[in-house]
Amino acid sequence: MEFFNSIDWMQMLRCFIVGGLICIIGQILIDKTKLTPARILVIFVTTGAILGGLGLYQYLVDFAGCGATVPLTGFGNALAKGAIDEVAKSGFVGAFIGGTKAAAGGIAAAVFFRIYCISYCKAKNEKAII
Repeated sequence: MEFFNSIDWMQMLRCFIVGGLICIIGQILIDKTKLTPARILVIFVTTGAILGGLGLYQYLVDFAGCGATVPLTGFGNALAKGAIDEVAKSGFVGAFIGGTKAAAGGIAAAVFFRIYCISYCKAKNEKAII
């Protein structure tokens, strides 16, 4: 029972609402525009990077926690924040390596799960490798 008392339910609600709103925006873009999913992905990552570079996305992260960091906008924010931090340490070269270092966990997970899906899952138009 102590587990349930230690949970910050308001933080969880804020996380759910903000993450849900980001998903609703994506769904509206899919349903109401002729944008492809790839373009919507780029819009979300770019928006997160711009807001992160301007320092505005951090307010959303402070308010919503993982509701703001897990969606694609959070990935863009991580790229921008990593690049900014690395420029402060390494100079101009940091602009190119900082984002990759900051988002390495997400990039590695994406590569791993794609390889897993290619190896063990079969789409309608492809055969599983194993």
